[in-house]
Order: sequence, then C-alpha cells, then structure tokens
Amino acid sequence: MSVDQELLTELAHRNLLGVFGERDPQKRAAVIAEIYAEQVTFSDPDEVVVGRDALGEKAQRLLDQAPGFAFSPAGPVRTSGNLTMLAWHLGPEGQPPVASGLDVSIVEDGRIAHLYTLLDPPA
Repeated sequence: MSVDQELLTELAHRNLLGVFGERDPQKRAAVIAEIYAEQVTFSDPDEVVVGRDALGEKAQRLLDQAPGFAFSPAGPVRTSGNLTMLAWHLGPEGQPPVASGLDVSIVEDGRIAHLYTLLDPPA
C-alpha cells in the first residue's frame, strides 16, 4: 500500500502548528476534526488520552501552561510507511526554546490514528 508522503508531511505540520500551536479553540477544533481519526490515541510522558475531544482538551491544557510560547518545527518531517516523525521546539517567540521533543504519528485512512510525544531531556 502506497502512502502519500505529501499528506503525511502536511498532517505532521498541521498537528504541531494547527492543533498544539493553535490558541484559538474554534480553529483548533476544526483542524482536529479534519486530521485525526475519531478515536485517536495520544500518549505523552504524563498520560494517554483517547478521542478528538480529549486530544483537544490536552492541547488546551498545554497551551494554558505556556502563555506566550510557540511551537516550531526543528527539522523536516521524516516518514516511513504510514509513520511520521517531526522534531519540535517550544519557547517564547524569537528566543531560545525551553523545551524540545519529537512527535511520532501513525496515519490510517488519511488521518492520524495514534500520536506519541517524546520529550528531550533538559539541557
């Protein structure tokens, strides 16, 4: 089965910037409805959440904890089959990042079905 690499790249960027980097709840909800499977699973070092609503709530909590901070890609999207990886930085805009990590997603039927966030150890 051939997987559209452009689609995978777009999904990875929209996940980072259009969901976890989007502070407008209505814009974020619209992207969530477009790019995630209905029963998407999201896992990070703190918890696992299931479903679009829970993922949206998780994104809101993360944004609430980091006012004035922005996510930015830290390199290109890497893909293998239906798996994507995108490294990222988080910090005040225009300043060195305070956190970095990696998002790994598994895409099924053109939507992100599983999303894993790995955090880099503090410098």
